[in-house]
Amino acid sequence: MVKGRRSTTGQDFRQRLRQRFRSWVNRRIPPARVVTLDQKRIFIFPSGTGLFFGACLLLMLLVAINYQNNMSYALTFLLATLFIVATLHTYANLSGLTLRAVRAAAVFPGQQSEFVLQLERGDSRERFALHLQWPGSNETLVNLVEEDSAQVHLHLPVGERGWYSPGRLRLESTYPLGLLRCWTWVDLDLCAMVYPRPLASAELPGLASDQPDGAAVPALGSDDFYGFRDYRSGDSLRQIHWKGLARGMAPQSKQYGAYASRSAWLDWEMFPGVGVEQRLSHLCHWALEFEGRGEEYGLHMPGVRIEPGTGERHRDRVLQALALYGVVGRPA
Repeated sequence: MVKGRRSTTGQDFRQRLRQRFRSWVNRRIPPARVVTLDQKRIFIFPSGTGLFFGACLLLMLLVAINYQNNMSYALTFLLATLFIVATLHTYANLSGLTLRAVRAAAVFPGQQSEFVLQLERGDSRERFALHLQWPGSNETLVNLVEEDSAQVHLHLPVGERGWYSPGRLRLESTYPLGLLRCWTWVDLDLCAMVYPRPLASAELPGLASDQPDGAAVPALGSDDFYGFRDYRSGDSLRQIHWKGLARGMAPQSKQYGAYASRSAWLDWEMFPGVGVEQRLSHLCHWALEFEGRGEEYGLHMPGVRIEPGTGERHRDRVLQALALYGVVGRPA
């Protein structure tokens, strides 16, 4: 019983420590779309190799003191100076770099989103062995030698519907000798939109339509004859019904039209008695279905009305409305 309490107390202490550390990092490096690394945003500490190197230096110093050997002193201080010079070069490899958020691809739950950012060196110094990674994403190695900037593509599995924030990006380097690890955690305020998970339904109930199949509507520039109407001032001479005018009929103008396909309305009330997430999933499925068929479709839901249309931009607008239903703001 006492052991269980100690374990719980230890976990609570570690949790509070992590929360305080995150709060400190958020104050020191706040979220931003563009971040330039300086002394305030860079951390540096000996790596595992560097700690072993330091232990060896301490042992060499003790041997030199014990035997009063000048060559041992010289070698120890020379290697210590090398460690100090390596510290400056490792820090300079990250100092002045600029990270810029570019875009994040919208995806469905369970898929991987592509997060794109740009890394700029900011000056003429060459940068080597820059490792970039989000928690759970692939790791990318970048060298800025001949070019001043490079685009980095990282892939990360997303969560549920709404905005997905990948958290803080880790950028680190152990260049040039691997004795020190220089790193930073930056929040680029880059979020991916996650659409609802498409969920098929047996049939689309209560399908609403603006026009019946095959209905003719007036359309300028069409060659399909639609009918006649009374002449109006300003009508083109090509539209005038000259044969009827020659027979003594009142002036009339020809109308041309195109046959409209069905314009479907995806309505929130089509799925009564179904939960919010399931409704969104059904509407998402049918939006993709109509888009695949090339049919016009619109969306009507509480607080949202999108007129019927087709195309990639229209599809993205509909899916975005479904993804952000009930979502307030962007994640912090």
